[in-house]
Amino acid sequence: MRIIGRLLLSAMIVVGITTVALRAADDPPAAQTEPNAPPPPPPPQVPAVPKEAAPPPSVTIIGASDAHGVLGRDVRSTADEAMGRIVDVIVDRDGKVRAAVIDFGGFLGVGSRKIVVDWGALHFGRVANKKDSISLELTKAQVAAAPEYKEDTPVVVLGASGTLQPLQIMP
Repeated sequence: MRIIGRLLLSAMIVVGITTVALRAADDPPAAQTEPNAPPPPPPPQVPAVPKEAAPPPSVTIIGASDAHGVLGRDVRSTADEAMGRIVDVIVDRDGKVRAAVIDFGGFLGVGSRKIVVDWGALHFGRVANKKDSISLELTKAQVAAAPEYKEDTPVVVLGASGTLQPLQIMP
């Protein structure tokens, strides 16, 4: 307890010395002119701009069992076939999640390719911890036949029957 008291006292002394030094630096030097000379003009006044207080941020608490991250999660078909892992999420211009990029096929990353599936074709109901997989409403054969995803090219999104909504392109 004595050590904390000494540390606080030392900190207060340092703050006091720093404050005195900063105030001295702000003071103009003593005039070394004639005693009857007019005082120097005051510095121009800059109008103070009122600072608007930022509103406090909103806070939402999500229970640990209610939400989980998806990147790196295993994806399995409804027939429990291994489909790959989610490696990216695709959003539209409004920030709405449209699709997931799945690293499909191969062994230990060799021979795999990236496939894009509609977000609506994924089901997260059984995801209770990091080891649980996400279910995909497509078969392994359907995903294997899908074109490969490549960045900076048009994205072909594979969706479950009737779930895809076209992306509205704004000029």
